[in-house]
Amino acid sequence: MVSQSGTPALGAFMTDQQRASLTGQVAVITGAGRGIGAAIARKLADMGAAAVLCGRSRAPLESTAAAIARSGGRAEVAECDVMDLPSVENLAAHVERSFGRLDILVNNAGIGGFGGPLHQMPADAWDKVLNTNLRGVYYCIRSFAPLMIRAGSGHIVNISSLAGKNPLPNGAAYAASKWGLNGLSYSVAEELRTHNIRVSVVCPGSVDTELTPHTGKDPRKMLQADDVAHVVAMLVTQAPQSFASEVLLRPTLKP
Repeated sequence: MVSQSGTPALGAFMTDQQRASLTGQVAVITGAGRGIGAAIARKLADMGAAAVLCGRSRAPLESTAAAIARSGGRAEVAECDVMDLPSVENLAAHVERSFGRLDILVNNAGIGGFGGPLHQMPADAWDKVLNTNLRGVYYCIRSFAPLMIRAGSGHIVNISSLAGKNPLPNGAAYAASKWGLNGLSYSVAEELRTHNIRVSVVCPGSVDTELTPHTGKDPRKMLQADDVAHVVAMLVTQAPQSFASEVLLRPTLKP
């Protein structure tokens, strides 16, 4: 198996046991239609999980589901707007009815906000960034954590950014959403660990996706969506006595 970049795809090195390590488990991935979310969904399905693909637009989700089906995996498409609490609650109820369980929640849905200085940013643009990147994660945890609590186990993985660790001029709203997401993740991890639920946050550097333009950077040296998916796979297959609460992910070579 070879990735589009010409390098061996991460899944090419998995043993049959690793590929089946999530068999019987159910994973919900938000923003699964493209980019990082699609890569995570493909990875978890390849490892045996039933992947529930969530997003606002059905066509990209169908594309991800088709790719999973071609690889012999199982996926279900579910239109859901993480900014709308009833939409998320309806999805959680559907997952409970259809599967009776949830083992993995990946909060990946997010948008950028790189339009210039904060004082020039329209208020509705601020609201859209914060409501998607931060409020949406709250809605998902609020709706899905009870399924995990009842089962006494689960993994929640929040996809953040190194922008949640460093200043980001002309991207203050995005940075604020990711700094907030990091704080939310650390705190919820403490709340849920008593229920045997492990909450982790992944902070990648620049990833070669359509989320934002990366002017002047060499995409061949940038992180790829599959790199983030590989980290998620590691997190949800850790030995039960420990968990990595945070992963900072950088490219080996500076783009």
